[in-house]
Amino acid sequence: MTLPVLNFSFCHRMPERSFFWKGKQFPVCARCTGIHIGYLAYPFFLFDLFSLNIWVTLALMLPTYADGLVQAFLKVESNNLRRVTTGFMAGVGVVSMVCIVGTIIGEKILLLIN
Repeated sequence: MTLPVLNFSFCHRMPERSFFWKGKQFPVCARCTGIHIGYLAYPFFLFDLFSLNIWVTLALMLPTYADGLVQAFLKVESNNLRRVTTGFMAGVGVVSMVCIVGTIIGEKILLLIN
């Protein structure tokens, strides 16, 4: 059995994988646009206005990886709506993970101080 050869070329500037605004192409692909939009949730997590447990956090990141792997291995092309949606979910998941890990590290530091 031979494994498929993966082409890890960057898709950020591919017109079919990017959004356009007033005739100008976004500097990043649709998935990364969604990820960056998801990062905007950071203040909600930082100030404890919203929190997720670790399992929900991991579940939010999973669809992005699944979509990327399906595209890479099964050669099924995704569309920009799916890319931006899974990217947004991953962005929120990453922000949640940063806050979870930061809280754990902060608690460990406080235990060392006391």
